[in-house]
Amino acid sequence: MGRLDSKVVVITGGVGGMGASHARRFVKEGAKVVITDLNETAGLELEKELGENAKFIKQDVTKQEDWDNVVALTESTFGPIHALVNNAGVGTMKPIESMTEDEYMKIININQLSVFLGMKAVLSSMRKAGMGSIVNISSIAGLIGSVGGVGYNASKFAMRGMTKVAALEFAEDNIRVNSVHPGLIETPLLAEEGNASYIEEQLKEIPLKRTAKPEEVTNLVLFLVSDESSYSTGSEFVIDGGLTAQ
Repeated sequence: MGRLDSKVVVITGGVGGMGASHARRFVKEGAKVVITDLNETAGLELEKELGENAKFIKQDVTKQEDWDNVVALTESTFGPIHALVNNAGVGTMKPIESMTEDEYMKIININQLSVFLGMKAVLSSMRKAGMGSIVNISSIAGLIGSVGGVGYNASKFAMRGMTKVAALEFAEDNIRVNSVHPGLIETPLLAEEGNASYIEEQLKEIPLKRTAKPEEVTNLVLFLVSDESSYSTGSEFVIDGGLTAQ
């Protein structure tokens, strides 16, 4: 018996890195998983790999109409939504002085606006399900200012605050909302050109002296999506090798 038997889960940014790791594990644990992303080719490949309990939907997470479409297609395919993992995100290490307004707003829209739209969009479906769990993938950049960059940090701090507001508003509907704050995780975002020196410096500061595999974050997200975390809401869950403990 799986830890997510009969649950319907939507994962944004789900075709690579942490998102794909979550999708693979959730299907193994008995969930029916909807993967959303703009990368249609990779999304359809992952859907094929995961089989009948997975569906890919192309989505721009910054568009309300795309969220409405995801909810409608998820319900028509698998039924009401039990969990949402707001995983889609982008970032840049640019300092304030050299960042343009367009670059800043792109990060805010993808990382922050999408979380607002997603939580709002799934609310009625989770009410139909009689319960829900929303997991917002923030970052240690939502806890401290010494990592990330101004746009990334602003969006990740915002996600942390939005999580607490939603947790209070949704509690009466038995819908829990929590944020996850990863540190250095081996994802395509971290591997982008120009991040090597940043990673080298951060590794010097991490007590466990290593980066994390996406699967390690999946273990935590799985706990929050499952009923095992039934009394946890409005909280931050940190997975950073001890970096922010200092």
